[in-house]
Amino acid sequence: MDFAPSVRATGLVDRVRGFIAEEITPIEADYHRSVAALRDSGADPWNPLPVLTELRTKARAAGLWNLFLPAAHAGEYAARFGTDGGTGLTNVDYAPIAEETGRSFLAPHVFNCNAPDSGNMEVLLQFGTPAQRQRWLEPLLDGTIRSAFGMTEPDVASSDATNMAATAMLDGEDVVINGRKWWTTGIGHRDCAVIIFMGLTYPEAEKHRRHTMVLVPVDTPGVRIERMLPAMGRYDEPFGHGEVSFTDVRVPAENIVLGPGRAFEIAQGRLGPGRVHHCMRLIGLAESALAAACARGVERTAFGRPLAQLGGNRERIAKARIAIDAARLLVLNAAWKLDTVGAFGALSEISQIKAHVPMMAQEVIDFAMQIHGGAGLSDDVPLSAAWTTARAVRLADGPDEVHLDVVGRLELAKYMQGR
Repeated sequence: MDFAPSVRATGLVDRVRGFIAEEITPIEADYHRSVAALRDSGADPWNPLPVLTELRTKARAAGLWNLFLPAAHAGEYAARFGTDGGTGLTNVDYAPIAEETGRSFLAPHVFNCNAPDSGNMEVLLQFGTPAQRQRWLEPLLDGTIRSAFGMTEPDVASSDATNMAATAMLDGEDVVINGRKWWTTGIGHRDCAVIIFMGLTYPEAEKHRRHTMVLVPVDTPGVRIERMLPAMGRYDEPFGHGEVSFTDVRVPAENIVLGPGRAFEIAQGRLGPGRVHHCMRLIGLAESALAAACARGVERTAFGRPLAQLGGNRERIAKARIAIDAARLLVLNAAWKLDTVGAFGALSEISQIKAHVPMMAQEVIDFAMQIHGGAGLSDDVPLSAAWTTARAVRLADGPDEVHLDVVGRLELAKYMQGR
C-alpha cells in the first residue's frame, strides 16, 4: 500500500496551506464576530458577508477551486471548473488537502469543497444525466448556487436509512413528494437552489430498493423551510441546518437521479469519499486544537510552572499526538482502499474511520478546551465550536454504533464461512 501523495498533490497542499495562512486566517476571527454581532442585533446573519465572496474569487483565481473533484469522474469538468492541472485527484491525493482545509471553518467553502455541495456534485458527476448536470452540476461547480441534501427525518429512527418514510411517488410524467426532513444542511444559504431528496417510492420492494433520490428545486411550490435548527446552540450561518416540509411537491420524473428505487446504490457511491473528506477535515481540526493547547501550555503559568508541566498535561499532549497520527494513517488506508478496490471493497475501512476519527477529534479538542480554562468555553477561541463540530459528525452520515456494527459484522464474517 502507498499513502504518498503525488507531486502535484504535494504542491497543492503547500498552496492551500499558504492561502489559508495569508488570506483566511487573518480575517476568520473577525468574520465570526461579525456574524455573531448581526445575530445578536436582530439583523439577518444568513446573507454571506462580502469578504467570503472575495475570498472565493481569490481562491478560484489562484487555481484552488473544486479541489475535491475525483480522478475517476471529473472528466471535462476538471478542465472547465477544476484545480490547476485540469484533472481530478485520487482520494489519497485529496486527503492531505482536506486535512489542511479542516483547520479553518471557512476554508472548505472558500475552495468550493464544503459539504453537502461536494457530495451532491459527486452524485451528479457519477449518476446525473446530461440535462441534470447542465442545470445543477455546472452552476454548483461554478459556485453560483448552493445545494442541500434531504435524508434524515424527525419522526423515524434515521440511523436506519431504510426507515425513511417521506414519499417520492411516481405519477405519470411527474414525481409527487410528501413528508418532512430535518438536519438538511445548507438549506439556510441564500444561494441554495436545489435539494437532493430521498423518498420512499416502492413500499413493497426489497428494503434497499424502495427509495429514490430526486432533484427538487427549492422554489418548487410546496417546499417550505419550517425552521433553522441550532446544533448545540450554533446555527452555522450562512449555511445552517433546517427542517423542511414537502407538501404535494410535484417535479418532472426527469429529476430522478439514476432511476426509481436506486437511492441506496447512489448513497454508497456518495458516502465513501465523503466520509474520507469529513475525517481528514476533522484531523486538521484536531491538529489546530493540539497546536492551541501546546501554545497555551507553554505561555501560561500556574503554581510557578508552565501549564504544560502540570497535572499530567505533557502526557496528554503525547497521547493526543499519537492519536492524531494513528487516525491519519487509518484514514489514508481507507482512502487507498477506495482508490484501489472501490467503496464496497473498503466498506470496513470506511466505517472504521467514521467511528474512530470524530471521537478522537472530540477528545483532543476537549483537552485543548480544558487547558484553556474558562476561555475554552467561550467564543474568544474557536475550541467550543470545534468540539461541537466533532460531536455532530459522530451522528452525521450515520451514528458511531451503526459503523461499529458494520465493522464487527464484516470481521465476524471471516470466521462464519461454512457454518
